[in-house]
Amino acid sequence: MSWQDFSAAPAEGTVICTADQVEGLHAFDLDGFPLLVIRDAHGLRGFVNLCPHQYLPLDFHGDRILSADGARLICSAHQAQFDTVTGEVCAGPADCGLDSVPLREQNGKIFIAG
Repeated sequence: MSWQDFSAAPAEGTVICTADQVEGLHAFDLDGFPLLVIRDAHGLRGFVNLCPHQYLPLDFHGDRILSADGARLICSAHQAQFDTVTGEVCAGPADCGLDSVPLREQNGKIFIAG
């Protein structure tokens, strides 16, 4: 599934936040579209904040979803783990991963990219 297949998917160019709001991991709700934004040494990335196993937000049972080493996102509902760079599953059913959302930063703001 692509992030654009979600009924609440934002349009290209939608402003998410100001660039200074994101360092590390931040969860956003964009009018019903759950988005995780990560900024770290690997750059800026976005993922749909829905575990592909249960379609619950990764932070459904709490906001501590980033592993101590910052390498994995951990579903708070059933502990499946996903790589923070690629979104690929690290622990859990191997046939799924997080849906990546393209982002861009311009003029001090973070946008949905095309």
